Amino acid sequence: MGWNRKILRVDLTHGTCKAEPLNMEWAQEYLGQRGLATKYLVEEVNPKADPLSPENKLIMATGPLTGTMASTGGRYSVITKSPLTGAVACSNSGGYFGAELKFAGWDMIIFEGKSPKPVYLSIENDKAELKDASHLWGKTVWDTEEIIKKSHQDPQIRVSSIGRAGENGVLYACIVNDLHRAAGRSGVGTVMGSKNLKAVAIRGTKGVSGIKDFKAFMTATTAAKKVLADNAVTGQALPTYGTQVLMNVINEIGASPTRNSRDVQFEGARKISAEAMHEPRASDGKPNLIGNQACFGCTIACGRTSKMDKTHFSVVNSPKYWGATGGLEYESAWALGNNTGVDDLEALTFAQIICNEDGMDPISLGGTISAAMELFEEGVLTEEMIGLKAPFGSAEGLIELCKMTAEGRGFGKELALGSRRLCDKYGRPEFSMTVKSQEYPAYDPRGIQGMGLTYATSNRGGCHLRSYTVASEVLGIPVKTDPLVTEGKPGLVKAFQDATAAFDSAGICIFTSFAWTLADVAPQVDAACEGDWSVERLAEIGERIWNMERMFNNAAGFTAKDDDLPKRLKTEPAKTGPAKGLVSGIDKMKPEYYDLRGWDQSGVPSKETLDRLGL
Repeated sequence: MGWNRKILRVDLTHGTCKAEPLNMEWAQEYLGQRGLATKYLVEEVNPKADPLSPENKLIMATGPLTGTMASTGGRYSVITKSPLTGAVACSNSGGYFGAELKFAGWDMIIFEGKSPKPVYLSIENDKAELKDASHLWGKTVWDTEEIIKKSHQDPQIRVSSIGRAGENGVLYACIVNDLHRAAGRSGVGTVMGSKNLKAVAIRGTKGVSGIKDFKAFMTATTAAKKVLADNAVTGQALPTYGTQVLMNVINEIGASPTRNSRDVQFEGARKISAEAMHEPRASDGKPNLIGNQACFGCTIACGRTSKMDKTHFSVVNSPKYWGATGGLEYESAWALGNNTGVDDLEALTFAQIICNEDGMDPISLGGTISAAMELFEEGVLTEEMIGLKAPFGSAEGLIELCKMTAEGRGFGKELALGSRRLCDKYGRPEFSMTVKSQEYPAYDPRGIQGMGLTYATSNRGGCHLRSYTVASEVLGIPVKTDPLVTEGKPGLVKAFQDATAAFDSAGICIFTSFAWTLADVAPQVDAACEGDWSVERLAEIGERIWNMERMFNNAAGFTAKDDDLPKRLKTEPAKTGPAKGLVSGIDKMKPEYYDLRGWDQSGVPSKETLDRLGL
């Protein structure tokens, strides 16, 4: 399909929706989705703009493979300036919404300004209009989607919306589509809420057309699907266990941040693992997991579907929680579990339900709650201040804090700030496990050294999906490297970062990279899109995107000092496991990384680097 060559510009201030041609020169340089939308952002938004002001823009973008027969071709991204970090934000989501946007004939939607009242955008192929959403304001994601589908009398409409968290200014609010899939990180839902934009509802019936070479495309996608099916991770582990397959693996190698990273192994990991999700419960003899699910066009199907034990919590008193719902992923199970010391599988499932229903990033939420729990255990916060006892390991405390945050109630308003602002407020900034104010995820840099450099240099703050060196350091993909050493990691991180930018911009899922290299992606892009698309060209595009994002952040005020890890990871050695006695070697790796990037030691790209990349 390549590109539809058409974007929708929505002026929320004046209530207008206008079509305009896609900038094809930029498309040739940045491909699509993450790269192309970020190009629009950096050209149109002042890097120093207040993220929650009308001057910021919110862009929903597809890639050239979105909506096609390419495996996992259902992705879309949301690009903006993050209110959590102040850096560039690009949050990727699966499900069916991205493909529907493509089927309606659009490559991208650019939202600008701020609506004077709550609205939602309705798209039916070429027809786009803003509709009143006053009756939806204050509703959860689940209620919003149901109401919109009923009002349009079309159950096939795909809806992407914010819950109460996005309305209430939770700085890590998500945008949720298809009930359980989310553009999850960096507060993209917060920006959407600041614009009084409640939802986007799309019905597209145009299908796909315009593949450059259909026969070559079918050959390439068929071959690529076989690579996924034959791979141990994408063909076996992820379909069977989902991302939760990593819970026991990462814990056993001593790289699972536990109790706000005070420890690197969680004694309760087995109780909340993928294996535990398969086992019958004592209460009713039924497992937590009832099946897997796939996003549009996906042949991996790593998604989980679960049913809670409805007798487990007295707070689970509504039938809406009793049916099938999105099951735990590794990151959410870790963030809400290991990180808070809670080993109750049903409690974690309910906590994730709250995140899905009201649109919150479970990684940042779990990281903020774990920081609050450490503040409580250290006596900085009291029961009276929080409204409840909040020690590590309290399942009841976890659930109540999740609900308070979603509802904007009591101490939840402080948790909504994220752990950096919370810990700064109470005079203990060292308890915030963040990079560029974003909570880092489920891999401890003392036990997986490459991930420390990944977190520190990530353009969107603490993140694993910008450079998943776990693939090499733990899983041996594409080659096995020692997770406990720093040697060779700067080159590994740079290669993963550049390749990931290309995967994201093509419109496919990063999980394919467990099996695919750019050599598998290039033939698919080349057959779909006009022009010649080689492995080398995709790698260069990835590098161009990375440097473009870096330049935006530099202009926003970020420097080399922000490419760092929390003090705890650099001064408090791992207590147990293979990494016992080790701290992160970030200070050793960073100078070499800058050299490989063609940046000076203040983290600024050189003129030679910018000239070479056409920046």
